Amino acid sequence: MQKRVSLTQFLIAEQRAGRVSPDLRLLLEVVARAVKAIGVNVSKGALADVLGDAGTDNVQGEAQKKLDVIANEILLEANEWGGHLAAMASEEVETVHQIPFDYPKGGFLLLFDPLDGSSNIDINVTVGTIFSVLKNPLAGQAKDPTERDFLQPGREQVAAGYATYGPSTQLVLTVGNGVHGFTLDREFGGFVYTHPFMTIPAATHEFAINASNVRYWEKPVQRYIAELQQGKDGPRGEDFNMRWVASMVADVHRILTRGGIFLYPLDDKTRAQGGKLRLMYEANPMALLIEQAGGAATNGHERILDIKPHKLHQRVAVILGSKNEVERVTSYHHEA
Repeated sequence: MQKRVSLTQFLIAEQRAGRVSPDLRLLLEVVARAVKAIGVNVSKGALADVLGDAGTDNVQGEAQKKLDVIANEILLEANEWGGHLAAMASEEVETVHQIPFDYPKGGFLLLFDPLDGSSNIDINVTVGTIFSVLKNPLAGQAKDPTERDFLQPGREQVAAGYATYGPSTQLVLTVGNGVHGFTLDREFGGFVYTHPFMTIPAATHEFAINASNVRYWEKPVQRYIAELQQGKDGPRGEDFNMRWVASMVADVHRILTRGGIFLYPLDDKTRAQGGKLRLMYEANPMALLIEQAGGAATNGHERILDIKPHKLHQRVAVILGSKNEVERVTSYHHEA
């Protein structure tokens, strides 16, 4: 029987290879422990009275679910005391969350969406946590990071990942050496290395998009989706299947597992905001994972990881997944 490798063992091996610093390794282990705690709360559901609205709105003006608040607090509290972070930023909090003054501070910044897809939580659909790690540009200085210090393009990420809370709890991450998946063994009490070097095929026959918005899409996206829907009878000469969970983390996990393309394009409803999804803690970490797995990620015009952010909660259009399809959609935008 092949010896099982734990998340800690994997990260130690990455540290010995010079790809992960000791502080980054410990930070990722703290995030993993927080993910375990969030997974426990998600799995309890109605038994622990954690479903339903919290009665408050987040900075985005969206109604918060009880589990949004719980997951956010778990991540903040778990990561405050470790000494690896200088500050954090969350979808649920308007401003930068500073590390308490009496706690040690480290050289990294952590951004996260504590519970992606939470609008689906009450119907028991897979939800997840997305996170991104950046270097603190003020490391070594006696200054607290501000929002400006977080505004780095996605290519500057030193690690990124997500967790899914579904039939099993899985953690998928990259430290710049491919994409690796881990599954929580509840009896063992930790994450086990189960999906080494996850890759995305360049070609695919699956696409994920909210087709109810078709009348709001820009012409290049309407053209692309129409061609897919025409299947063998259209210009592509082959059939495609549509998959849509309405939980980005679930849709991207499927793509990392078996290929596909995910689109949340710019449309008439989101144009004034710049898009629907958030650049810093949704699009950027997912784009890094997708590229590390051999896929591509753009906003229809440029590589997501090259976008220079101008605010913490900035929104963008997102097209990511199998390289051939992403490049085709992007070319349609360039032709328009």
